[in-house]
Parts: sequence; C-alpha cells; structure tokens
Amino acid sequence: MANVNYLLFESAVGFSLFEVVHQADTVGLELPEVKDAMKDLDKFGKMVKLRSFNPWNSAAHGLEAINLISEGIMPDHLKNTLELNLPQTSGKKSKIVLGVVDKRLAGEISGTFPGVQCEAADTSEVVAALLRGIRTHASKLLKGLQDGDINRAQLGLGHAYSRAKVKFSVHKNDNHIIQGIATLDALDKGINSGAMRVREWYGWHFPELIRIVSDNGTYAKVVIAVGNKKSLSDESIDDLANVLNQDEDKAKAIIQAAKVSMGQDISDMDLNMVKDLADNVSKMADFRRILAESLDKKMGEVAPNLQVILGTPVAARLISHAGSLTNLAKYPASTLQILGAEKALFRALKTKGATPKYGLLYQSTFIGRAGPKVKGRISRYLANKCSIASRIDNFSENPTRRFGEVMREQLEQRLEWYAKGIKPMKNTEAMDKAIKLAMDDEGDMDIDTEMVDSKTADHVAAESSKKEKKDKEKKEKKKDKEEKKDKKDKKRKATSEDVEMVDAPDAAGPEKKKKKKSKSKSE
Repeated sequence: MANVNYLLFESAVGFSLFEVVHQADTVGLELPEVKDAMKDLDKFGKMVKLRSFNPWNSAAHGLEAINLISEGIMPDHLKNTLELNLPQTSGKKSKIVLGVVDKRLAGEISGTFPGVQCEAADTSEVVAALLRGIRTHASKLLKGLQDGDINRAQLGLGHAYSRAKVKFSVHKNDNHIIQGIATLDALDKGINSGAMRVREWYGWHFPELIRIVSDNGTYAKVVIAVGNKKSLSDESIDDLANVLNQDEDKAKAIIQAAKVSMGQDISDMDLNMVKDLADNVSKMADFRRILAESLDKKMGEVAPNLQVILGTPVAARLISHAGSLTNLAKYPASTLQILGAEKALFRALKTKGATPKYGLLYQSTFIGRAGPKVKGRISRYLANKCSIASRIDNFSENPTRRFGEVMREQLEQRLEWYAKGIKPMKNTEAMDKAIKLAMDDEGDMDIDTEMVDSKTADHVAAESSKKEKKDKEKKEKKKDKEEKKDKKDKKRKATSEDVEMVDAPDAAGPEKKKKKKSKSKSE
C-alpha cells in the first residue's frame, strides 16, 4: 500500500486538509505504543500537520455540502479547497495519495483530479486510524475554534440533516400507508378472534343466530341489541332492522328463530360479559371500516396508478413490504413479482426446485381470473405494469390515475388474448393514450408540453430520417439488382450471338456439299 500524503477531514464545522508527516504501517497500528500515541495530542500532533481549514459560510451552506457528500457528489467548496492546497501533478509518473472517509467521495475526487489517488477508510486501516485520531483531537488541531464548538455544530447539523432527509421523501404519506395496512391486518386478526369467542359464547344461548347473521361486526351489534332472546317480540323488528341496515326479512327471521330456539338460558352476569365483548368487537369493526376508507383515500393521493391496477390492500402491502414507495420504485419487475415469497425462493434455490412465480401479487384478481397454464405469464406481465406504475407514482409531482387505468385496460386485454386470442393494445399506443388523457385533465398532472412537443418532434424527425435512409437503401438495392440483371441479359445476348456466328458456317457446309454432289452427279 502506498504511503498516505494527505487526509481530508469532513467535520460539522467545515473541510480541513491535513498533511501526513509520519505514519505507521498496517502491522504497526496494532502495537500498544502506536495506539497510545494516537490518543496523546503531543505525539499525534507530530504525525499530521494542518494544511488548510475552510469553515462553512453558514449552517445552510454546511447542510448543502453534507447532502451532496452523502450522495457521492463533490461540492464546489471542497473542489476549490483541494485545487488550492494539493500539489499539481499529472498523475503519469507519480500520484498524491489522499485519505478520505467516504468511498463514493473518493471515486469522485479521483475522477476529478487525475493526479490524486484516494484511499477510503473502509479499505485502508492506516487512513481509518489517522482520521480517528484527527476526530479525537479536532478541537485542538483546528485553529480558531473554542471548546464545544464542534459538539454544538454536530448537534445542529445532525438535526438539520435528519429533518432534510425526512422532508426529502417524495411522498411522506407512504409511512402512514405502511402503518395503516399493518394496523388493518392486526384489526382483522383481533376482530376474527373476538367474533369467534362471541359466537361460541352466545351460541350456547341463541345458536340459530349464527346462520342468519354471517358478518362479524353485524353479529356483535345484533348480540348487543337482542340480549336475552326471551325479551324479543314482534315490536323489536324496527330495532333489529336498524342494526341490520333496514333488512326487515332478517329481523323477522331472528324473532321467529328466537321463539323456537334450542339454546339454554343465560344468567345476567354472563350476558353482560358477552355484551361487553361484543361491544369491543363492534367498535373494532367500526374503526376498521373508518381506517379502510382512510387508507383508500391515502392510496389515491400517494400511489393512484398502483391502486387502480392492484386495489388498495395489495398495493399497500407491496409498499409496506418494500419499506417505502421509493424502494418499491427501485425494484425491477422480476423482484416485484416474487415480493413476499422470499422463503419459498430461497428454499427452491437451496433444494434446486422450481422457483415461485408470484408472491403478494397472487392476491390480485388478475392472477385468480387467469387459467392455470398462464398464471405465471400474467403474473410476469402484471409485475411489469406494477413496476411502471410505482415509478410514475413516485417520481411524479402530481400523479394521475390515467396511466393506471390504461395499464389495467392492457391487463384485461391480455387476459382476453390468453382466453380468446384477441390482440391486445401495444405499449406505445397505451402510453400515448395515457399521456393524452392526462393532458386533457386540467390540473391533475403537470406535464411540460414543450418538452413533450420537442421530444415528439425529434422522434418524428428521427423516424422520417430513418424512413428516408431505408427508402434510399431500397432504391439503391433495386438499382443494383436492375444493373446486374441488365449485365446478365447483355452477356446472355452476346453469348447467344457468338453461338449463332459459330453455328452459321456449319449450317452452310452441308448445303454446299449437297450442291457439289448434285454437280458431280450431273457430270
């Protein structure tokens, strides 16, 4: 490993460049003497020397620089610092070795300055140890700082960076979607288990009610309204109808069943316990309905295209499983297709068996409606459309449902194509249709019409130039064929004339012979 010449220290107060005067090798770093020297300011101060220290102009300037560095981009402030303080070398014969913390920033600096070779703290133990020592003694090594300046700057910049990262989220509401769908699943389990207990417990008193009322929430409300079955009469029809959404037929059936019920009597204390449990189940069912409506509305704002294709529950579970809408948009279609079937995938890879064709997408109606032989194909096609829809939702400032509606139409046509052989819509036609619909909707989607027009104009121009080239090539080929054909015809004519010229004396020979023979006979 080459000796490190300089060290770049990125702190909360600014960029600082240190020159390495003395360094230990990789083996020497483990010696206790070297470790003690790193902790001692007097000894460590002889190893490095401050070359340049450029503090931030303001807190906003520091936040901007740190954001760029976190993305692997070199700020102009850092570029100017390196240009002014590093020796100028071409990098052909020798290079300056610069130690940095971030690996991505090291690649960016090496690409900008060809005479600088960067060593990251992840790959070089020497760089990591020296930067650790600088960080320990930064308050003493950096000039013009007072005690506590670096700690206060770290606290303020850390809070600002965290707030900026939270605000940077394209759609902040996807966190609420993740929590909402998790709560919805938990409520479903709670409602099912609570309703099962209510049915079993109240079934001893009124077993016929289970056959009449099937919904869990409605059953709990009916239990509260009925109470003891002996108290039911024909006058209770209106009260029961209000609970059953004005269904008088069911109310009458409940009253008739209560009159001939085979259930046993129940005490007031047990009845109160059952009513309390039923009340909790009813409240959970009501809250679940409100939460489902809220989640449906939230999905329409955050990921409308994905919602149109898959529906709210499946789309929300995909976002929850990926961690965020941004992560889902980064996944390729092949990963999205088996999202949720990771255990089956790794089991198949381990046992060398068949890999799964779908994960969470199996809950989609398109997979259920497809035939057994084409489930894998429609799953792959569905994952492709969902991947496109998630990217449109994530990277659009004001997403619209038009792309999802058109892609859902494509999926319906693809199912018909598998079943009946009807040719589906092409992707170019679908996207053109979606863009046209989105542009017709005023205020739903911000589209740069100039860019669209310029792109379409360039596309048309490119297509026309391609057509012209193809036409020219066809004409040239046709011309060459005609010329070759003419040459062949000329050759054939020439050869036929030569043959006739050769055959002509042979044809005249026998006539002359015949004439000579006739003359000799006459003599």
